[in-house]
Amino acid sequence: MSEHVISVTDDNFTNEVLESDIPVLVDYWDEWCMPCKPIAEMLDEIAEDYLDKIKIVKLNSGKNPNITSKYGVRGFPTLMLFVNEEAIASRVGAISKPQLTAWLASLIA
Repeated sequence: MSEHVISVTDDNFTNEVLESDIPVLVDYWDEWCMPCKPIAEMLDEIAEDYLDKIKIVKLNSGKNPNITSKYGVRGFPTLMLFVNEEAIASRVGAISKPQLTAWLASLIA
């Protein structure tokens, strides 16, 4: 995992995501999820490009069921963008790097 992508848990989600001063992209994943691995690699690659614009975090859904359930995550991988304590957009399933960067660009001004 990149030094610019951090892991969050049920315990620190509020502090790291909801109370963040900048938008936060949450990558909900699980160890058995094969499409989650390429998403994680892409997030590692693009994290530095978005340093001042968004915070990128990963939440292992299998180990953190409370937050996963609270936000209705049922498919993996799920990417969810939070702004001002609110989930404003999400994507479920595999996505290419150009699709990911275009999606983020459409959400982050």
